[in-house]
Amino acid sequence: MNPSKRILVVGGVAGGASAAARARRVDELAEIHVFERGPYISFANCGLPYFIAGEISSRSQLVVMTPERFWERSRVQAHVGHEVLSIDRARKLIVVRGPDGIEREERYDKLILSQGAKPIVPPFPGAGLPHVFTLRDIPDMDRIVTHLEKVRPKRAVVVGGGFIGLEMAEAFHRRGLHVKVVELFPTLLPVLDGDLARELQEKVRSASFEFRTGVGVTAIHADRVDLGDGTSVPADLVLLSVGVKAEVELARVAGLEIGTTGGVKTNGRMESSDPDIYAVGDAAETTHALTGARVRIALAGPANRQGRVAGANAAGGHQTYRGAMGTSIVRVLDQTVGLTGLNSAQAQKAGFSFITSVTRDSSHAHYYPGATPVVIKLLVEEGTGRILGAQALGRQGVDKRIDVLATAITGGMTVDDLESLDLAYSPPFGSANDPVNVAGFVAGHAVRGEVPSVSPETWKPSGELLLDVRDPDEIAETRILGEAMQIPLGQLRDRLGELPRDRKIVTYCQKGQRGYLAACLLRGRGFEQVANLRGGYLQARWNGL
Repeated sequence: MNPSKRILVVGGVAGGASAAARARRVDELAEIHVFERGPYISFANCGLPYFIAGEISSRSQLVVMTPERFWERSRVQAHVGHEVLSIDRARKLIVVRGPDGIEREERYDKLILSQGAKPIVPPFPGAGLPHVFTLRDIPDMDRIVTHLEKVRPKRAVVVGGGFIGLEMAEAFHRRGLHVKVVELFPTLLPVLDGDLARELQEKVRSASFEFRTGVGVTAIHADRVDLGDGTSVPADLVLLSVGVKAEVELARVAGLEIGTTGGVKTNGRMESSDPDIYAVGDAAETTHALTGARVRIALAGPANRQGRVAGANAAGGHQTYRGAMGTSIVRVLDQTVGLTGLNSAQAQKAGFSFITSVTRDSSHAHYYPGATPVVIKLLVEEGTGRILGAQALGRQGVDKRIDVLATAITGGMTVDDLESLDLAYSPPFGSANDPVNVAGFVAGHAVRGEVPSVSPETWKPSGELLLDVRDPDEIAETRILGEAMQIPLGQLRDRLGELPRDRKIVTYCQKGQRGYLAACLLRGRGFEQVANLRGGYLQARWNGL
């Protein structure tokens, strides 16, 4: 009998544990070892903020797999407290130091690197103070919880308004702390388009949940955080969440190619520049599923799927990783934000000619109790109508809409396809025309040019007549745009004589639908220079018009 293949995995958690489990399913006879530097072979790192918040009651629920259970279920030998120090590619060996401090060599036929990424700690004064934390693993979580319970801080500053930063801000808020998020970029969640990010900020801002954007931190003290504009904010707990850096030093010293994004460069089989060494997870550079550009996406979903591909191939399989789109979702107090595919900056950088559309519909039938608005923004390729990206914001129903749209993008679908999607409907769950369908309707009108429209993101008034077709009570609660003329939609047919026919007219309402109807009406009555402001007053507001 031929000797069994020896597969070694460096690092556990999402990518490494998935790789080892998949390798076992492909090759029952392979000898598989996982070496994890920390105390846990596999834990739910995405669940850490929710344990800190008190929503997950038992710490043991975060431990996904123990070494004992891994052996019983998959005959994978998992070694915790074991740090891999070096790789000898010529001899196909790694050097491992165990918890006893003894170093030993381990032979491999195939090696899988899943070392993840570590939080970036900026070099400003005070970053090492005892009330300053980062969050990567369960020991980090334990230190934060201990501080919360023993010191009982009252004011937290979260440095960084990305996904983890906002999850931790929410966790501290749920624990009763006053929270201030400091973000260097102009808005929270910089991966979101600015209009949706600004709307999110306004919806969740309160006296005890605040933001400072467009400013950085210069120093941390025992009782405050100093900002770049010369001001300070009080704090007796500080969380640093300004990004992560891929752990690739082991791979770099071994001579593996490091990609432009700072991750280990891989191909579709998750092989590195050495075909006997694979890389997965936060430390792996892969490709974007839409553009083919080199990317490093630090998310648990892609890490799991990359691990499955690498594990299968290391064991003799033939699987291909098709890339990721960065589909993400985060809850911030009572709001949920989801996104998939490209945002506007990414689409522009990739060279796409695209339009955007924004719709606001109810999470389920408006007449059934509890319906709340869902905002959907689509990025659509001009000419083809292919969906390039989607973002959604609302209290409920965001998750299923962003998943449908991620599936649509993966399938290369167009806005015409969205219009005809047959989605489940019952009043407690949706509408006869789901918000996804409606997003397709609106984007489709723009793509096909059925009624000319302008985007509040790019259009600036230049002599057009703005026509506000909202009802007077709506206008009284907000304002008009510029010097807009006001004629409610219901009165428009009877007041056409008040409108000039030799001047371009841009119609708008609150959300976009009535403005579109007004544009259709005017064109049908012989007005040739008419366009609708997509997204209406609300979208114009979030874009500074």
